[in-house]
Amino acid sequence: MMKYFDPGIIIVIVITVLLFAVALFVKGFTNALLLEAGVLLVSIKLIMMAYRNSLNYIDLKKELNEIRRLLENKSQSTIK
Repeated sequence: MMKYFDPGIIIVIVITVLLFAVALFVKGFTNALLLEAGVLLVSIKLIMMAYRNSLNYIDLKKELNEIRRLLENKSQSTIK
């Protein structure tokens, strides 16, 4: 799992959770907590999108390597 998350993302996750916990204790269970929860959910969504983007990048890279391999095999067979 660490290959998908760089140190910057880990730092953002930790800071977001810490700030949410601090806001929970400072503000208590008030309407402002809903705003803090919304910010937390947006942060989580961005992190999930970054994770999904890294998975898509890996899949795309595999497919491009396969296309390159097929093209190289085809060009080598036509040269012979």
